[in-house]
Amino acid sequence: MDDLKNLNEDQQKQLLFMMLVQQHQQIGMMGLGKIKNPATDKIERDLGSAKYAIDTLNALAEYTKGNLPNELKSYLDQSLTNLRLNYADEVKKGDTNTAPSKEEAQGDTGSGETKED
Repeated sequence: MDDLKNLNEDQQKQLLFMMLVQQHQQIGMMGLGKIKNPATDKIERDLGSAKYAIDTLNALAEYTKGNLPNELKSYLDQSLTNLRLNYADEVKKGDTNTAPSKEEAQGDTGSGETKED
């Protein structure tokens, strides 16, 4: 990663954090059927995979609470909000490739919050 060589240590850590969030956001969007799986070059809906990504980012948000610069906190929060809204939308659409679990059907994304109609 030649890009990191030109950054100071703090900037490198911030970039790596953003890349971690982005990776999980992409996993979530693949699970929601919003982007292609690069391994298969197909749209594959897997709500369990999407829920895993949301839960992982939620845990990251909880464990880093109060320790992130505003820019990174905002990036993480926006990523989570985007995934949660898309997840709720996909659950409402119903079964296309996978059946949502009872928690998924209720809109539970592991955040301690449930989505109500």
